[in-house]
Amino acid sequence: MMLGILAHKPANMNTARRYAVQRLGFGVLILASLLVVAPILFVIGAIIARGVGAINWEFLTAMPRDGMKAGGIFPAIVGTLLLTLGTALVAIPFGVGGAIYLAEYARDTWLTRAIRLAIVNLAGIPSVVYGLFGLGLFVLFLGFGTSIVAGSLTLAIMTLPVIISTSEEALRSVPVEFRTVSASLGGTRWQGIRNIVLPQALPGIITGVILGLLRAGGETAPILFTVAAFFLPRLPQSPLDQTMALPYHLYVISTQVPGMPAEIQYGTALVLLALVLSLNVVATVIRSYFRRKRQW
Repeated sequence: MMLGILAHKPANMNTARRYAVQRLGFGVLILASLLVVAPILFVIGAIIARGVGAINWEFLTAMPRDGMKAGGIFPAIVGTLLLTLGTALVAIPFGVGGAIYLAEYARDTWLTRAIRLAIVNLAGIPSVVYGLFGLGLFVLFLGFGTSIVAGSLTLAIMTLPVIISTSEEALRSVPVEFRTVSASLGGTRWQGIRNIVLPQALPGIITGVILGLLRAGGETAPILFTVAAFFLPRLPQSPLDQTMALPYHLYVISTQVPGMPAEIQYGTALVLLALVLSLNVVATVIRSYFRRKRQW
């Protein structure tokens, strides 16, 4: 009996030690999460507290005046939405199409491996380099000038690596059995991709698209060279016009306009933050809807 007690004691001690280590690990993870989230919440709270006083109907719908020290930011809001829409129209078809080719059609050769490596490297290039590239290609060489077209194309090229990488991973995560069943029923490869693989991979594709568009919507350097106007109290009349944009507008009123009230600066930052978060919420709702319909 004494031997039985001694035999169970080390086992109980080992179990208690494992639980203690597990609790310690959970505590470290929770602390790390708080260290990441707390500064973000502090920044958001500071922007809301100092910028909410500037938010009113005139601020959101009026044209800027008096050197941007009065009036509203309506042209900057419209310009940001137009640039995001233009980026989506160009980047989504090419990005998702490139991901479909790499995931479903391309063979594993040195060329495809080099393409994937180039895509990863392009995702890490600073945005100012994309701005200079857009200036040289779209503004000067192709003659679009500083316009919505030039800015949207530059932002689209910048977001393509993110969309391609995340979409390819989403497509590859769909089980092979889905493709096998489609082929066994007599469907072509494209029919299987279009009717089975793409709907199942849609939540991941939407995530990649939104990540790319969120980056595009908050960038300053690319639009500085290709589209953004310093002070333009009117709406663009065509895709070849310049436009104001919230990221560049925020940069200008924070660094280039002396005597600018801090309330207007934080109010502009709050509007940009609200637009980005709204786009994220819409994407989350859409992604959750398609994830519920997923069959695996």
